[in-house]
Amino acid sequence: MTPKVKICGITDAAALQAAVRGAADMVGFLHYPASPRHIEIQDAARLRALLPEETQVAAVGVDMPDDLLQQLREHLRPHFFQLHGDESPQRAAHIRQRFGIPVIKAVRVRTSENIALAEAYHAAVDMLLFDAHSDNLPGGNGIAFNWSLLPSSCPAAKNPPPVWILSGGLTPENVADAIKQTGAPIVDVSSGVETAPGRKDPQRIEAFLRAAKAVTQGESPP
Repeated sequence: MTPKVKICGITDAAALQAAVRGAADMVGFLHYPASPRHIEIQDAARLRALLPEETQVAAVGVDMPDDLLQQLREHLRPHFFQLHGDESPQRAAHIRQRFGIPVIKAVRVRTSENIALAEAYHAAVDMLLFDAHSDNLPGGNGIAFNWSLLPSSCPAAKNPPPVWILSGGLTPENVADAIKQTGAPIVDVSSGVETAPGRKDPQRIEAFLRAAKAVTQGESPP
């Protein structure tokens, strides 16, 4: 079984079309003005209308209030809300219950303690996204973390997470090794397929998708 792939931070039709050509399973639209990947809801909705039915959509944001989530639900019709801020398990559970949309919670990883603390979200969300810790933006920094900290890689992990996503520092050049080393069922990329912050490269998007989807789950690391 091949891993699923999410292309995040899409802001234009060229990047969206490259994701579709490469058979991306999910795309992410980021509503966070501090990020170079920010897109207005109306613009994201226009791009969303170009997607085939089988491509899922994540509405991504940071500590989003309920009124913004409501606007995203109405205009973007996302399959997931992706939370990249300091949302507590209680807040994540509230969002999922109130809006009836599955929730992805991003966890910034620096040490094994971050993985342990993420267990508090297991019952509150539908997926966890493990990303590198950074003092800059909450995501999209192009930084990898120590993959051996992941529950799938650490024999001492007591409780497996729900479905999880590997993110942080992935590129077309390293994504295959990342999948083989971690067994990630889903991988997520943003800055790794850009020529500059917020500027997606269609060729790199397609290269990333080819490399990720060429991996068969269960392969042993080289």
